[in-house]
Amino acid sequence: MRKTRMAAVAAGAALIAGLTACGSEKADGGGDDAKGGGSPVQGALAALKKASTATDKQNSAVADGVQTMTLEGKPVTSKMKGSFDWSSGGMQGQADITTNGTPTEARYLSDAMYSKMAQPVQGKQWLKVDYEAMAKKNATGALLKDQLQNNNPARSVQLLLASGKVKSAGTETVRGQKATRYTGTLTLSELVRMQSKDLKESEKQALEQQFKQNGMESEKIDLWIGEGDLLVKKCEVAKGTKSSTENTVYYSDYGTKVDVSPPPASQTLDSTELGSGAGGLG
Repeated sequence: MRKTRMAAVAAGAALIAGLTACGSEKADGGGDDAKGGGSPVQGALAALKKASTATDKQNSAVADGVQTMTLEGKPVTSKMKGSFDWSSGGMQGQADITTNGTPTEARYLSDAMYSKMAQPVQGKQWLKVDYEAMAKKNATGALLKDQLQNNNPARSVQLLLASGKVKSAGTETVRGQKATRYTGTLTLSELVRMQSKDLKESEKQALEQQFKQNGMESEKIDLWIGEGDLLVKKCEVAKGTKSSTENTVYYSDYGTKVDVSPPPASQTLDSTELGSGAGGLG
């Protein structure tokens, strides 16, 4: 039962990390190439630089999406809809999440995430996962902490900017809105090196080794930029010989008001109280 609960919480953490994506905070659009003109790559970089700035300035948005992944050797499908705010630099918000048919509510604050459990444990309804405790457990926990605290939807745009590996894939309609699709593929080694703001070198090496063990080699990223140069859809696909992940997110209602607070302390159980592994989601 404890493993089932923690698997659901881990899926929620991974889903929101995927929602906010990743990227180098210092991404500058590839230098002079991003000024436009010249090759199609230069034109795509210029467009994404505008999208990064426009999306980041909005400070908040509604997001909904679905992620399929392999967790502990089993397929896990998580669907999510919520509202998120990144005006303070980090990411805070709330979401309704359904993992393999089981619904829950999650809240994300600057220092921890809270997941509402299907059944009370020790008389408490909410499970708290502290980001610091998660980071101390292993490299995966450190990566999740980094992403949950530092990222926002603009980071997926910044990631392709920093890589320089992007091209336009034409115009499509996304939920009734005309949008231009941009696509790029990065090696997982590049992702580890570029996506993480505060990871130690040893943690980056551990993540690279973990990806190799799972047979993961690359990730394909597709972004759809709509009206006002805003990100309206993102799809990330990473496939390996032992595991795979696909994450698709839609963004709307930029500038929405987000009001989130932690559950009452009397109704909250710290994940570390559940035994070994809980604090680090694994």
